[in-house]
Amino acid sequence: MKKEYDFSAAKRGSVIQQPGKTRITMYLDNDVLEDFRERADSSGSGYQTMINEALREYLHKKQEPVSETTLRKVVREELERVALH
Repeated sequence: MKKEYDFSAAKRGSVIQQPGKTRITMYLDNDVLEDFRERADSSGSGYQTMINEALREYLHKKQEPVSETTLRKVVREELERVALH
């Protein structure tokens, strides 16, 4: 290393902060992460970018209220599932 390098004001951490991005730690199921990594490898993009795009797409979907018919169907399915155990 050259002697003229001065690291006295250096800070630990990421070299370049990404504007508009926040570093977080989160837990994902192994199979979900592996799926994103495989898809990223085959498409040539980063898996974190793909996860971000998937989350953004989900958040922009129009959330419609649950209808009575749908609610009844779900309750019926859950009651059947519980009754089997």
